[in-house]
Amino acid sequence: MRTLAGKIQTLITNGHHIAIVLGAGNIYRGARQEDIDRVQGDYVGMMATVINATVFAQVLEQSGIKTKVFSSLSVPKIADDFVAKKAQQALADGYVVFCAGGIGHPFFSTDTAAAQKALELGCDVVVKATKVDGVYDKDPMKYADAVKFDTITLQDAQARGLQVMDQTAFAIALENKLPMIVCKMEDIEKIGTEALSHSYISV
Repeated sequence: MRTLAGKIQTLITNGHHIAIVLGAGNIYRGARQEDIDRVQGDYVGMMATVINATVFAQVLEQSGIKTKVFSSLSVPKIADDFVAKKAQQALADGYVVFCAGGIGHPFFSTDTAAAQKALELGCDVVVKATKVDGVYDKDPMKYADAVKFDTITLQDAQARGLQVMDQTAFAIALENKLPMIVCKMEDIEKIGTEALSHSYISV
């Protein structure tokens, strides 16, 4: 987290305004444990994202970065309820804005929350920071002959069934012409520079 804080500081220095959607839903959702109801499991996952956002925000604060944590689940003792105008103002005021708690309802992934919050906040692009440096025609961690796309349209990525984001997130992005960047987590400070190895998902 401290390493990521340094990378986020670089992005801020380079003039970017940043909203962050963190995962953690797979604490139960991914496992699909038989003794956990899907709805309750999804809420547990959303609460886990609130925990992650709260902790990471503290790490950023200790690094001198101003943060605001908003949650789509109401947890007023540790986060403000997500209201788009308030979150927009926090971004304009130079805060790193955390959007926790998913979209506040079960059956929706972190991918969908990222696309939705990006639209509510008027973001220029969604950056998916992950384990690989872009979009491939198949999993590059399993197949040595996987081919990377430097640029691909949302329509083409969806038609090919590429597992970049879930289909709901794709549909939201496509309908609202929201571009995406896929890059490695450790390379995020290079966003906006030619040094970034990534794939651009255009509209």
